[in-house]
Amino acid sequence: MQEIFDFVQQNMILSVVWAGLIVALVMNIIKSSTAGYKEVDTQAMTLLINRENGVVVDVRTKDEFKKGHITDSVHILPSEIKDGSFGSLENKKSDPIIVVCKTGQTAVDNANLLAKAGFEKVFVLKHGLTSWSDANLPLVRAKKEPRKKKQKALTE
Repeated sequence: MQEIFDFVQQNMILSVVWAGLIVALVMNIIKSSTAGYKEVDTQAMTLLINRENGVVVDVRTKDEFKKGHITDSVHILPSEIKDGSFGSLENKKSDPIIVVCKTGQTAVDNANLLAKAGFEKVFVLKHGLTSWSDANLPLVRAKKEPRKKKQKALTE
């Protein structure tokens, strides 16, 4: 035991770093176990969608959603979730709900709000659409309206 105290005294910075890492790890474990959602990877997400009628909720901006989104995903803004406006999700409270954003950070807050609102099975796509794209999974892109050709004025 004395050897441990000697080591800590001689390597104070290293000891503080190790203690900080241990505290961070414990806090992360506690946070994960008490969260109202679970994190899933792309493979688990596709299983939820295909086998359990999972619903993908995309919480990115309207422009980001138009640039590419997961097939059949529902677009809901974070402000709408905060206001309790769930739209078509209201009747799917017992279905798996998978919240996605660009990197997975924004989705966490929204997933917690959905869980508090009574959604029973809430998930977050780990690393967001970045991981979906990295796995070479398809995205649906909004079709652009064709440009109208300008007509030349007829002169006589």
